[in-house]
Amino acid sequence: MTKLLRLYGVVDDSIVDGVDLRYGVFVQGCPHHCPGCHNKDSQALDGGYLRSTDDVLSDIIASHRRNVTFSGGEPFEQAEALIDLACELKKRDFNLWIYSGYRYEDLVAGHPSSCAPQLLELCDVLVDGPFVESLHSYDLMWKGSSNQRVIDLNKTRERGVITLFEQDDLGFEIPDSW
Repeated sequence: MTKLLRLYGVVDDSIVDGVDLRYGVFVQGCPHHCPGCHNKDSQALDGGYLRSTDDVLSDIIASHRRNVTFSGGEPFEQAEALIDLACELKKRDFNLWIYSGYRYEDLVAGHPSSCAPQLLELCDVLVDGPFVESLHSYDLMWKGSSNQRVIDLNKTRERGVITLFEQDDLGFEIPDSW
């Protein structure tokens, strides 16, 4: 059953929101209000526009991207609708990253929504934690501030402990200063 997402926007050619060329789904609405937020206009709960998960799925499939990133705003504030979209993407074997200002431990515990653990189960990588302007660096890969973690959710589930995403898992060398 299709659900509505409140979106800030989408991009079909992101190279900064995870490994490889990605389709980015940026939700609207964020309770964190991090100073220096890269997507400040995505914070207002009543901003953006409504779009069905079926429409977003159709656009993703038409883009021929095999990698999708949910970002925002705060994706876990719209976990129920994103679960529907993520389920359809995983049926088609898409790689799925998600960014959140919440910490992994809180999401697993069902905060901010009882749906949060279910959405996490569908994702391959989580970039967690609030953006902290004083810890910002352009030298960080796939995150904005050094307090954030890039968590390999598949390995975390397999090992039972938080496992960070390793650059060498990509099969090629990425410079430390990238």
